[in-house]
Amino acid sequence: MALKFTTSYLEDSLAVFRYYKKLAENAMAQVTDEQLFRLLDEETNSIAVVVKHMAGNMRSRWMDFLTSDGEKPDRNRDSEFVDPPDTREGLMQLWEHGWHCVFSALEPLSDADLARTVTIRGEPHSVMQAINRQIAHYANHVGQIVLLAKHLQHANWKPLTIPRNKSANFNQKVLAHEISQR
Repeated sequence: MALKFTTSYLEDSLAVFRYYKKLAENAMAQVTDEQLFRLLDEETNSIAVVVKHMAGNMRSRWMDFLTSDGEKPDRNRDSEFVDPPDTREGLMQLWEHGWHCVFSALEPLSDADLARTVTIRGEPHSVMQAINRQIAHYANHVGQIVLLAKHLQHANWKPLTIPRNKSANFNQKVLAHEISQR
């Protein structure tokens, strides 16, 4: 499916969030259950911990998005980096709940809402700034998930984007509207 042309910031933001969600899910699908929880060393996070952190952030930022601070008083950010759910199923339920918070907050918005003010840790942001902040944050963590999954799968890794030495073929398919850049 070809990229949908749009001049709507909200429509494109939703598409970008969906792209990163799918990218992470496709990476996680390639690893074993055990690999979801594997640490490369004591200073790195496992895929499961990154997912738990993202889900905690999503719940905090997007629940009551327009009416309460994005850093909810009941959020314990430090706890997001320990003790993730111990099964793939539990982890994916947490992941889906986080994304449900994102999409439930953004889908009803209109262009007029972009100039509204929300706060994150008491700091004012336009709705547009808050969305940009979270796109950048989630892209960073999805990149971590992809890198960890690729490292753990090594020779068994199936590329999620353009495979090595296949750029010309990819470009042809995009130009033929057979695939999308997203």
